[in-house]
Amino acid sequence: MLSKRIIPCLDVKDGRTVKGVNFVDLRDAGDPVELAWNYSRQGADELVFLDITATVERRKTMVELVKAVARQINIPFTIGGGINEIADADALLNAGADKISINSAAVRNPALIDELARAFGVQFVVIAVDTRRIDAKNIVHLNGGRLPTERQTLEWIKEAESRGAGEILLTSMDHDGTKNGFDNGLLKTVNDAVHIPVIASGGAGAVQHFVDVFEKTNVDAALAASVFHYGEILIPDLKAVLKSNNIEVRI
Repeated sequence: MLSKRIIPCLDVKDGRTVKGVNFVDLRDAGDPVELAWNYSRQGADELVFLDITATVERRKTMVELVKAVARQINIPFTIGGGINEIADADALLNAGADKISINSAAVRNPALIDELARAFGVQFVVIAVDTRRIDAKNIVHLNGGRLPTERQTLEWIKEAESRGAGEILLTSMDHDGTKNGFDNGLLKTVNDAVHIPVIASGGAGAVQHFVDVFEKTNVDAALAASVFHYGEILIPDLKAVLKSNNIEVRI
C-alpha cells in the first residue's frame, strides 16, 4: 500500500508566506525558505508553494525562491501561480521545482495541460482546482478564488485527467481556513471518479480531520497551511496518530 502524504502548503505573497480564511483576510506566517527547511526536518512528505498574486513581474522572484528552497530541502516540492506557458514551467523546473501546479491558466486554455504533459511528463503536472458550492453545485473558481466559472468541478477534473494531469490538488473554498474539517463528501466523489492521485485541501483544523479524510475518502495526500505554520499541529505527532489508526505513512 502506498503511504499517505502530508503536505504543508505555503501561500506566497511578496516573498512572504501568508494565510487567510476562505481566501481572504491574509496575515503573515513567516519566511517561506525557513518554513520549508523546518517542514523538511519535521518529516513532511512534500511541499506546495503557491504564488497567490502572481504576475509576470514576480516570476523572477519565484525562480529565485525556488532556487533558495531547492538548496535547503531534500523532499519534493510543487510550485504554482502565474504559469501560463511552457517557458514559465521550464524556468521553475530548471530552478529546482519537482512539479508545477496550474489552475486558472488551465481552465482558460485546457490545451496547456496537454502541452505541459507532452513537454515534461504527466508526473510533473498538478492541476489545482478551487471549488465552491453555488446553488447546490460545485463550481470551479479562478483568480485565487475570486472569479466563478461555468465549469462544474467533477467534469473539469475528469477533463484535466484526460488531457494529462498527473495529480489533482482540490481545495474546497467553503472549508478553507475554517478548521472545521475537509470536504470529505466532495473529495470521495472526485477520488472515486479519477485514476490519478488527489490531494485534499481546505479545512484542516485538528489531527482527527486528517484521520477522517484518509479513512472516509482514501485520497492520496492531505494538505494544510495554518495549522502547520502556527505550530498547532506538528507533523511527527500527526503521523504518529495516523499510524496508530492503521493509516500507512512515512515516518
